[in-house]
Amino acid sequence: MTQIIPGLAALAGRYDVLLCDVWGVIHNGVASFPAACEALTRWRAEVGPVVLITNAPRPEANVAVILDRLEVPRTAWSAIATSGDVSRRLLAERAPGPAFRIGPAKDDPLFEGLGLAWSGPDEASFVACSGPNDEMTETPEDYRDVLARAAGRGLPMICANPDIVVQRGKALIYCAGALAQLYEELGGAVIQGGKPFAPIYDLAFAKAGGPYRARVLAIGDGLATDLKGARNQGLDALFVADGVHAAEVFAPGGRLDPAAIARLTGPHPPRFAIDRLIW
Repeated sequence: MTQIIPGLAALAGRYDVLLCDVWGVIHNGVASFPAACEALTRWRAEVGPVVLITNAPRPEANVAVILDRLEVPRTAWSAIATSGDVSRRLLAERAPGPAFRIGPAKDDPLFEGLGLAWSGPDEASFVACSGPNDEMTETPEDYRDVLARAAGRGLPMICANPDIVVQRGKALIYCAGALAQLYEELGGAVIQGGKPFAPIYDLAFAKAGGPYRARVLAIGDGLATDLKGARNQGLDALFVADGVHAAEVFAPGGRLDPAAIARLTGPHPPRFAIDRLIW
């Protein structure tokens, strides 16, 4: 059964390293969560390394700039492992393509320096997807026809962000993982390196100095990414409830409901849960 804890300090003697999700745990895409940043800062100062592990489809340096803009202090993290970095390796293996790109201009750093050429879906050798072109208005259904054409040609898709949805402020927006999900339903093959898949964890463990896995705690709010990824890696997980699944796990009055967590997570409950990340 999942143990609900009052704060991260309760686990400080049990683990040495944190692999912590970013979006939904320490910020919501609009502003950072000061209490979460303070908790990670204290862990890093008093316990050990904090490696941020994010499905953002951009390189580490670009994610660091975004965190600066959202006022996440650099004292809160030791290193960052991104889906963008592991996806760049997958993309580089297929250069020069050509590739059919789906994704907004803000994800340009994902492709910089890889020598990729671009084309339409009828000429491409693979699909490179970092998300909808307009994440604020589009849904996967807007891409059904073009994805069906690409899948019909047998093109593999490199999905640079396995997240299905994330919170932006109080809204949920679709990510590349939602398009990848549809692509698979249409018969297309999808290749992913972010959470819950192994490549991003290999990168995170390397950045943490190769820690003993029994002393590593994974923190996240996503069932299909953070919790599944931790389970696949044999890691204990701390589920942050006030994230993408908040509507499913809080009882009336704002109380975290252990029975709802059990229903949500089924036969693979996280070791721990917390309302929101605090010290």
